[in-house]
Amino acid sequence: MNRKISRLRALLWLPIALASTCVAAQTTSVAPPPGRLLASNCFQCHGYNGKSSIGFENLAGESSAEIYKELIEMRTKSRPDIMDMHARGYTDAQIRLIADYLSKQR
Repeated sequence: MNRKISRLRALLWLPIALASTCVAAQTTSVAPPPGRLLASNCFQCHGYNGKSSIGFENLAGESSAEIYKELIEMRTKSRPDIMDMHARGYTDAQIRLIADYLSKQR
């Protein structure tokens, strides 16, 4: 009987031990570069890290100022399209982070 209880206790503590290990691993992970998570929204069309393989414009390595300017201009289109909708979803500061990140991709 004692042996069964010991095994049961060990099984009950296993998820807690695993969870604490996961939390410790998460706290020691390195944060992604600024703008990376915001720019990940662009990857579906413009490719991973801004390198399109399906015919959309490559954004990787373009001037940060040019990417920023284009995204800001997209907000003012009189006939909205998908890019207009994306651009309107970001603040100026977020667009700056996206532009800076994509300009550093090679």
